[in-house]
Amino acid sequence: MTAWHRYDPGTGRVTLTLHVQPNATASAVAGLHGDALKIRIAAPAADNKANQALVDFLHRLLELRTSQISIRHGAHGRRKIVEIAGADAALLARLNAVAKQ
Repeated sequence: MTAWHRYDPGTGRVTLTLHVQPNATASAVAGLHGDALKIRIAAPAADNKANQALVDFLHRLLELRTSQISIRHGAHGRRKIVEIAGADAALLARLNAVAKQ
């Protein structure tokens, strides 16, 4: 486990600390940014488009349902706390591989 993601076995949820850069050329993981994982999102920050694109990107990257992903804090800023419900060992392995991309 790293500083940017935490697993709570009691609830089966994973909390992600993300630094999101909207208006990027393409959506991609950009490595670590302090204690957060930096993610570039191609969508603009206006009208909640970047948040929706972030959820869609995480859905594809981590092979999850979009209903499992929710932005808990930071909906209007770059630093976001995202919660994932229904975490399992396979998800934890995918998370550990993400920062190494």
